[in-house]
Amino acid sequence: MPAPDSGNRRSPIAALALSLALVGAASMFYYQFGLFMPRVQTVRAAKHLAGGYAFGNDFYPIWLTSRQWLRNHHDPYSPAVTRDIQIGLFGRPLEAQFPTDPPPDYRTFAYPAFADLLLWPASEVPFPPLRVAWVALLAALTAASVFFWTQALSWRVGRIWLGVILLLTLGSYPALEGLYAGQLGLVVGFLLAACLLALVRGRLVLAGILMALTTIKPQMTLLAILYLLTWSAHDWRRRGRFSVAFLATMFLLIGASLAVWPHWIQSWGRVILGYHRYAMPPLAIELLGSSLGPHSGTALITIALLAALVLAWRCRAAAAGSYEFWLTLSLLLAITAMTLLPGQAVHDHVILLPGIFLLACRKQPQYSSPIFRALCVIGTAILLWPWVASLGLIALRPFLRPEQFYSKAVFVLPLRTAAPFPFVVLGLLAIALRATLQRQAELVSAPAPPQ
Repeated sequence: MPAPDSGNRRSPIAALALSLALVGAASMFYYQFGLFMPRVQTVRAAKHLAGGYAFGNDFYPIWLTSRQWLRNHHDPYSPAVTRDIQIGLFGRPLEAQFPTDPPPDYRTFAYPAFADLLLWPASEVPFPPLRVAWVALLAALTAASVFFWTQALSWRVGRIWLGVILLLTLGSYPALEGLYAGQLGLVVGFLLAACLLALVRGRLVLAGILMALTTIKPQMTLLAILYLLTWSAHDWRRRGRFSVAFLATMFLLIGASLAVWPHWIQSWGRVILGYHRYAMPPLAIELLGSSLGPHSGTALITIALLAALVLAWRCRAAAAGSYEFWLTLSLLLAITAMTLLPGQAVHDHVILLPGIFLLACRKQPQYSSPIFRALCVIGTAILLWPWVASLGLIALRPFLRPEQFYSKAVFVLPLRTAAPFPFVVLGLLAIALRATLQRQAELVSAPAPPQ
């Protein structure tokens, strides 16, 4: 997945890549918003679930719960507010009127209470115009996160290639899915990128504050937070400011929320414990667990999380911005995507960006190994497949009957690679980290040169 040219000169290859990226991104954009989402709405209408907001549906619960608190002092986790959320999203409450209805607690407010505190000014704006402005802001933040990652990784990429990378990111299925839904995960992706940029530039207090703000969706950054706290504690004299800033900000967020909603932690805990009733299981269970046995998915997740903890401890001494530091952080984020995120949360896969960019910009000796190169080819093909498939579908649409075009085997072809992609990224990062640690061990054990 490395870019063929990261300089500033305008090479013919760069111009060609930009042209192809424009065509691919436009194809995916049309497929997502002109074909896929209208089809989803048709299916929802058949299930009597299309009577409310679809565009911006993930931001609507935040807007509504903030509004309900400011005007009526309603608990955001209460059944009454859940009912109001369902009416806004589906046009009716979910009371098992139809066999296809989701569980009654579907779409219960599932964020920590301080998400409402941070975003309450938005509740004063009517939702229809707000969602347009919100999605435009999310697109800008996602583009900014790409730039922040390149800066944090010291990747000197030219303007044309930066344009290609931006199109690859904003024209990807995860980003488009997140933009349509108004997903808060894109904000977390931006905060994470800003945090790491501040960290490698030595602004540890700012980094700690930004990392604390990512806990508006804590499942996205939990492993990264554990690693950075361990990393900070290892050299407390020089790195301790990160932990102090993070913990102080968390204390402020949690304390302010408790002052407003004294029982929000218990209420939020009950929502999280019941989330599995209507959410897809993590990818490790969804893709691997069903074929290996009923309890194998849980075992895989447990092993992966234990390995993540061992990795965080072993690499706690890595210097900020070093190759080992970036590999560790990126690997933990890839593990997060497979074990802690629900299977349907592809929009949260923005946390894979640092790992993808690291593989693209840092050439290392292990990149020449056959297994690594084969995985790299597979990863590149999976990355580009949605664009190729969406362009092919658009071109073939006039020649296919509607029942053929909208069949499951054909219509969702551009989305088929979304689930396996994190596994490929994880494999590439694991190979790179293993080679790096082996090389370090060899250097340590090598005999000292004669004096």
